[in-house]
Amino acid sequence: MLWTLMSIVVAFGELIAFMSPDWLVGTRSSIGSNISVVPTPEPYRPTLGLYSRCIKVGQQKMVQCGPYAADFTEIASGFWQATTIFLVVGIFLLSIVGFLAVFSLCFQSILGKSMFNVCGLLQGIADVNLNIAGVS
Repeated sequence: MLWTLMSIVVAFGELIAFMSPDWLVGTRSSIGSNISVVPTPEPYRPTLGLYSRCIKVGQQKMVQCGPYAADFTEIASGFWQATTIFLVVGIFLLSIVGFLAVFSLCFQSILGKSMFNVCGLLQGIADVNLNIAGVS
């Protein structure tokens, strides 16, 4: 049961990390003129992730976050594109493991193979993909 819960938690954690805009965090800056009598707005940090970014546009007080790339070729660099591919494959495999882990609570084998062996193999392949993504 613990293995099932941890498999699902890890799959969601990787998905959240992929969607997070906090891969690169810029220096603190404040928007506005440096010479003013009124206090400057609170500083913010622009951020960029594999999939999304957060920026402050103009004099607005809200920070806007969302995807910055309309398609795969607009991702920042070839290394980030490779990281995206490996992360997506790893997250997909971990999602399958999470599904099979829940399925293993009812059935012990699939096509004559132990569910734990199948899930362990998939987790190993996902680990290789996530490690390669971390190196890219």
